[in-house]
Amino acid sequence: MFWDKKERKPLSDATIRTALGSPEWLSGVRIADGGQVTLIIETRADDLERAETIRIEAEARTSAIDGVTEVRSVLTAEAPQGSSSTQAIPTHASPRRVKKGARLSDEALSQGQPDQASQIAPIPGISRILVVASAKGGVGKSTVSVNLAASFAKQGLRVGLLDADIYGPSIPTMLGVPDASPESNADQKLIPVQAHGIETLSIGYLTDPDAPMIWRGPIVQSAITQMVNDAAWGAPENPLDLLIIDTPPGTGEAQLTLAQRVPVDAAIIVTTPQEVALADVRRGAAMFAKTHVPVLGIVETMSWFEDPSGTKHYLMGQGGGTEIARALGLPLIAQIPMLQDIREGGDQGRPAALGTGSVAEMFTGVAREVALSLDALQTKPAPQIIFED
Repeated sequence: MFWDKKERKPLSDATIRTALGSPEWLSGVRIADGGQVTLIIETRADDLERAETIRIEAEARTSAIDGVTEVRSVLTAEAPQGSSSTQAIPTHASPRRVKKGARLSDEALSQGQPDQASQIAPIPGISRILVVASAKGGVGKSTVSVNLAASFAKQGLRVGLLDADIYGPSIPTMLGVPDASPESNADQKLIPVQAHGIETLSIGYLTDPDAPMIWRGPIVQSAITQMVNDAAWGAPENPLDLLIIDTPPGTGEAQLTLAQRVPVDAAIIVTTPQEVALADVRRGAAMFAKTHVPVLGIVETMSWFEDPSGTKHYLMGQGGGTEIARALGLPLIAQIPMLQDIREGGDQGRPAALGTGSVAEMFTGVAREVALSLDALQTKPAPQIIFED
């Protein structure tokens, strides 16, 4: 454990509602002897994609609650306007249409599906793995990853940071080691670069910074797999407490490689408040749910700008992170404002979390919430989510 765990609350209707953020769509909770929980989820019959996303995330979040042994859900919905009946939606209904236009074949849709029977072996030298993700680019994923890693290192933990953004690696610059070049040990494994007490690897250390990365899927998969598995992370007798993986935007090859080939313990999703970013958050959350990776919560960045008079200006919109967290049944871990210290820390290669002021305290709070959530996951098995046609 990283920090002392929060006091456990008895399993109750209120406990579950609080864990899910008391969303409007949760119309009922039933708790049976033995810890079996049934969620009654109210949604719209003409918006099955949103219903399925909510169901998956609600079940995953509920399964992480201490005392819960099994989670089921029942979806109910009002019929579209013009109809007087109430419709029941199958619990495991999974829409498979492309929203606008053609339908993908079953063969095409099966290509990216995870192998449910496969077991991913743990990686020597690594205790836990956390993915920092967003289906939207430019939301501050790398900033969150770097400062989260710095906060853990500042607490005296052994932490690693892997830059999986093959096409736009920024971690070397943000850690102040853009010219570093990893060496290999006697076993021909990459030795991570040390920066601010963090073990780090990035494709930026291994390629010419001016060379375009014109790589197709298999090469991307190979590069990420090598940096994870063929590196001397930590040590078997003194492993990393946590490896943080900064992912590229989207839900493509890099994310699928991590979900299917790396023993990821959990993910957090980073977003800005505006609607165009929130639409992508749903896709990212659904991808992790389908690949059985628990999502710990949402981190909202660029939440506001505060002028010298103390007035807050919501340049990127307001309340978006809170709304999407509530809709997905996830906690809002933090709201991070636009601050010059954070930007300067990234540009100068010294993360703001290493300082002593309010910014450092803010990132320490984020790290603490992530640590508590990771500790809670260790007491529960990974959620078993089944998709049926």
